[in-house]
Amino acid sequence: MRAIALAFSGISLLHAVASRAAPPPHDAVYSDATVIDGTGAPARTHQDIIVSDERIVAIVPHGSATGRDGPGARRVDLSGLFVIPGLIDSHVHMATPPEPVRARARLRRDLFGGVTAVRDMADDIRLVGELAREARFGEIPAPDIAYVAVFAGRPFFADPRVGSVSKGYAPGTAPWMQAIDEQTNIVHAISMARGTGAAAIKIYADLPSDLIAAITHEAHRQHMLVWAHSAVFPTRPADVIDAGVDSVSHVCYLAYQAEPVMLSSYEDHTPVHENLLKQPDDPVMAGLFADMVRRGTILDATGSLFVRYDKERAAHPERKALRCTGPTTTRLTRQAWHAGVPISAGTDSVAGAGSQWPDVFPEIEFLVRDVGMPPLAAIHSATAVGARAMGQGQDMGTLEPGKLANFVVLSADPLADIGNIRSVQMTVKRGHEYRRADYRPVTADEMGNDNDD
Repeated sequence: MRAIALAFSGISLLHAVASRAAPPPHDAVYSDATVIDGTGAPARTHQDIIVSDERIVAIVPHGSATGRDGPGARRVDLSGLFVIPGLIDSHVHMATPPEPVRARARLRRDLFGGVTAVRDMADDIRLVGELAREARFGEIPAPDIAYVAVFAGRPFFADPRVGSVSKGYAPGTAPWMQAIDEQTNIVHAISMARGTGAAAIKIYADLPSDLIAAITHEAHRQHMLVWAHSAVFPTRPADVIDAGVDSVSHVCYLAYQAEPVMLSSYEDHTPVHENLLKQPDDPVMAGLFADMVRRGTILDATGSLFVRYDKERAAHPERKALRCTGPTTTRLTRQAWHAGVPISAGTDSVAGAGSQWPDVFPEIEFLVRDVGMPPLAAIHSATAVGARAMGQGQDMGTLEPGKLANFVVLSADPLADIGNIRSVQMTVKRGHEYRRADYRPVTADEMGNDNDD
């Protein structure tokens, strides 16, 4: 039996190796591009990007690469074109419920549209872990994936989404979807979560501040990040931030800090009383943002979701209101940005087969057109800040020697018009090239019932 198992493993391994993308050429020079490096620095014209295997070796003025590139280096002429770092969507849900065909279609759309990494914020990680492995080894066209294990209070586990992502387990007992209370052995719970391959703990809902602080402390001790909803209910945003979490999601939820009485549970969806927020800048929010800046807490704003929902609700007034309106979401994001809070570009939504571009594009455009960020700052949010949010700032997010060769080639200048992020000619991920001309559009069959524009 052991021999059969070993033989089967060998066949599986050979199949996996055979189905991977071909390895990148040992050396390549992408020449004469305008480089926007993601650091926030101005664009640099006439640059050569030297790549060896998966990584950037150097970025030098055009024609000065001699001696740094290998003798057989392949030349790719990018004259007249623009290069930005690979984009990062810092808030996706790929497997709620787990639908492999749909997930792989979404990932294909992302990669061929310039997204080289995503942060999966709560799903069935049995599927997500397999997708992450396939993406990492080039077996499917997909961004790299960092994913979470969810911690929440016991009331949350009546949510039907829990059952869809943890079939085979009683609600709250899956290692990636754990119910936490005062009797929980936090050390053991985080060890189980870490064993799933999760990069972070996501603190989701229905937990008091002392448990949030204990989870955060132990997760950091075990070298895991902590990503949280910006209000966990009944815990106020200030207490979530003071617990030391690494990033918080949904700028809207931060507005609950101004409520005289905090909602007692996540399941109470009473919207923010927006009349309590002073305009243009609210002093309560100013204090919250100052604490985030001091701690380096990243804000995953997900603003375009709320703005778009307002427009949809205008056509369908029967739909239930979200926790914030679009204008309040925009105003809070603008105040956070002006205060110096690092903002990543997360979506928490997915377009259907009617769209052939990544979901992160509307979020980047929201940051520019609604919030007022210069395009250079929005690109920084969607690259360098996104990489930090993933805990991958040492490897991705900016175009620098030693970092992964993750970048997007555009035919038009995104600093002149942020809409030019749609002028994708090619994505390079870990040194592999994915040309837009080779993109196979997602189909309605792949996307299932989610076929909206």
